[in-house]
Amino acid sequence: MNGRIEKTLVITKFSKILVAVDGSESSMDAADFAISIAKKEGNASLIALHVIQSTYWNNPLGLVTPTSIEGSLERYKQKFQPWFDKIKEEADYNKIQLKTDIIISPISIVGAIINYSEEEKANLIVIGTRGRSGFKKMLLGSVAAGVVRYAHCPVMVLK
Repeated sequence: MNGRIEKTLVITKFSKILVAVDGSESSMDAADFAISIAKKEGNASLIALHVIQSTYWNNPLGLVTPTSIEGSLERYKQKFQPWFDKIKEEADYNKIQLKTDIIISPISIVGAIINYSEEEKANLIVIGTRGRSGFKKMLLGSVAAGVVRYAHCPVMVLK
């Protein structure tokens, strides 16, 4: 070699795509884009994931109980079902296998997305740049940046 570093481009076929959704316009655009990638890949499956931090479930006494978690999870499922229904409708139309999941996480949303994608053996993560979470709206893509930084697989961030 003459001092140059040569890089080889490896083209990966995506077979399991995870898209993080929170109902924001950006995340729903990411879901649409993930569906289009899955369609182009042929038999790729898609996972639409929403993460809820368990710290949101504190009751007035500051305690998280199984009953408070169960009740909150049901309320969240009802709230997020229209988003999942929209994604499912689009996936069904394009004949894409879809799994939807809402998870409770005591760790950061970034950590939960990363862990879930590793457990599910996703080989692509699709995420929007801006979410719905209060202060984090001002930090352009703080969750997206964290996922890019720590993911085990390629991450596609949509603006």
